[in-house]
Amino acid sequence: MHLLGCEPDESGAGLAAAAAWIGAKPGAFVYCQYTEKNKTQANSRDQSRLPGNSSLVTDGNSVNVFEYLDYREFLRDFYQQRKATEYGFSYRAFSRRAGLRSTNYLKLVMEGERNLTPEMAHQFARGCGLEARAADYFCELVAFNQSASAAERNRCHQRLSRFKQYRSIHQLDAAQAAYHSHWYTPAIRELAARADFEEDPKWIARTLKPRISAEEAERALGTLVSLGLLARDEQGRLRQAEPLVTTGAGPLGHHIVNYHRAMLERAADALDSVPRDEREISSLTLCVSQDVLLDLKERIREFRRELLQAAELGGDPERVVQVNFQLFPLSEPKETES
Repeated sequence: MHLLGCEPDESGAGLAAAAAWIGAKPGAFVYCQYTEKNKTQANSRDQSRLPGNSSLVTDGNSVNVFEYLDYREFLRDFYQQRKATEYGFSYRAFSRRAGLRSTNYLKLVMEGERNLTPEMAHQFARGCGLEARAADYFCELVAFNQSASAAERNRCHQRLSRFKQYRSIHQLDAAQAAYHSHWYTPAIRELAARADFEEDPKWIARTLKPRISAEEAERALGTLVSLGLLARDEQGRLRQAEPLVTTGAGPLGHHIVNYHRAMLERAADALDSVPRDEREISSLTLCVSQDVLLDLKERIREFRRELLQAAELGGDPERVVQVNFQLFPLSEPKETES
């Protein structure tokens, strides 16, 4: 099973609850973005932290900008580290170094109350003492984090991936991109749950709907094996390493957005390509209160867990299916009276 949209808390309790709900075995493979990010950071630093813990630096004197995928997080860690190690460092001191008129602009940006223009990003890089490629990376990171559309985020992410330091530190980012960039990669992982699954790329290609090429199937198999999502059993056959894969929210959400977009396209194609008795596509348009809206979201989450449990307990797997959930507004909220 492949669960998208499960948002764990910082302790991971949310994931544990989801796994327990569907009866997943202890140690089920949790493909959570912030967890993978921290694994990457742990490999490149002497000290690491999970979300919510203390600041993390490369050594006692500096913060490595290439280790970050969120420029505000970098600025917060930079400020905390300099405040602790440099006498007289303050928001005012940073503003002088960056050539800023406002003495608390750094604070506003760190707290998400202000964005950075491209020109201002260069000034902030100078204020942080970043030069050459490090300064360029920071400016690209600003553009990535402030992107307004999925297409723009993808373009910015491609520019980030051109930095050698980025590629060496964030190797799992490339793996995440490979896993979520094609709809058929998670589908092949689910297909491996069938008793008659064949490792042959040609068999996989013609079994999926719509069909893909044998080359695409072969590349997807390589991705799944390299990520440890498929592994060989005692008979040497490729099987799911764990029954549950779930992804959590994180700074690389653009990969998940790409996946959702691809699956929405599959749903649209199914209107024409899949017989009505093999699909169920319906919708509701409602006008509800804010309380009911929140209740509907929780009901969807609950139903999603019920479907996972039904799939887990439903006997021998035969067919891969996709179930999408969407709830979004079609109007602005009611204005509150002052």
